[in-house]
Amino acid sequence: MEILENLKNRILAGGEISAREAYELADLLDSNRENIYESAAEITKRFCLPVFDSCSIINARSGKCPENCKWCAQSAHHATKIEPYPLISREECMKVADLNRSQGVRRFSLVTSGRAMHGRELEKACSYYAELNDKGGISLCASMGLLSKEELLRLWESGVRRYHCNLETAPSYFGEMCTTHTIEDKIKTILAAKEIGMEVCSGGIIGMGETRKQRVELALELRRIEPHSIPINILCPIKGTPLEDSKKLSDEDVLDTIAIFRFIHPHTTLRFAGGRASLSRETQLKAIKIGMNGGIVGDMLTTLGSNVDQDKKLVREGGYEF
Repeated sequence: MEILENLKNRILAGGEISAREAYELADLLDSNRENIYESAAEITKRFCLPVFDSCSIINARSGKCPENCKWCAQSAHHATKIEPYPLISREECMKVADLNRSQGVRRFSLVTSGRAMHGRELEKACSYYAELNDKGGISLCASMGLLSKEELLRLWESGVRRYHCNLETAPSYFGEMCTTHTIEDKIKTILAAKEIGMEVCSGGIIGMGETRKQRVELALELRRIEPHSIPINILCPIKGTPLEDSKKLSDEDVLDTIAIFRFIHPHTTLRFAGGRASLSRETQLKAIKIGMNGGIVGDMLTTLGSNVDQDKKLVREGGYEF
C-alpha cells in the first residue's frame, strides 16, 4: 500500500512512473486490485476534463488488405465473410457525418482497409474532408494506414487535424501477430503526422494472447510517442482469422489494463474502442470511473457497436458530459 500511495502521489504532483515501477505495479494487481483502481480513478479525476471525448468512425474502404495481421477481418490472407468495397460515395460519407454531428459526436473519421491510401482514392477522400471541414461542427480524424509525410500533408490541407495509427501490441509480441509490416513502420507514420502538427490517436488491442507484462510494455511504448488519445480495443475473435478461437478476457483483465494505462498516461484520453460490447454495463461504468474518458460511439468497423443514445446515458451516469 505504501508503494502504491507513493506512486499515486508522485503522479498527482506532476511526476511520472518509471518503467520498472510500472511492471511492479502490474505485479501488485492480484493483491491490491481495488486499491489500484481507486488510485487510477483519482488520477483520472485530477487530470481529465469532465467531458467525454466522443468520436465515430465509418468503414470507408473494406477488405482486400495485403497485410497479414492475425486479428483482422479485412486481411486478404484470411477467409472471412466481410463484404469488400472501394471508397464509399461522397453521399454516404456526408450522410453518416451529418448524423453524427446532429447527435453531438465530437469527432468523425474515415477508416480505410489496406496498407495505405494512395493516389486518386486519397485525393477523393481529401475532397470529402474538405467539404466536411467547410460545413464545420465536427472535428476530423483519419485512419488510412502507413502514409508518407506528403500524403499526410494532403489530409492536413483538407482539414484533418488528428491521425490514427495503432501500435496494436507490445514490440516484443508484434512480430507474432503480423509479419508484413513492423511497429517501426507505424511509428514512422506517427512521427510524420506529428511533424506536420497533427494530433495522434494510437493504442492497441488486448486479448490476442499477450501477457499482462506485454500490455504494460505497450503502454510504455505508447508513452514514447506521446499520443493525444489511446484507444483500448478488446479482441472480438472473428471466424476465419487465426485468432478466431482466442479465449475471452475477463472483465478484471480489461479493468487492470485501464488502471495501468492511466498510471502511465495520466493526462491522455483513454478511449473505449472495439470490443466494448463484450463488457457488462456495470463493468463499462467502472471502466469510466477508473480511466476511460473517451470512446468510439455507434458501430465499429466489422462488428456492431452501440446505440449513441445508450452511450450518452452511460457516459452521464459515469459522471461526464457528452
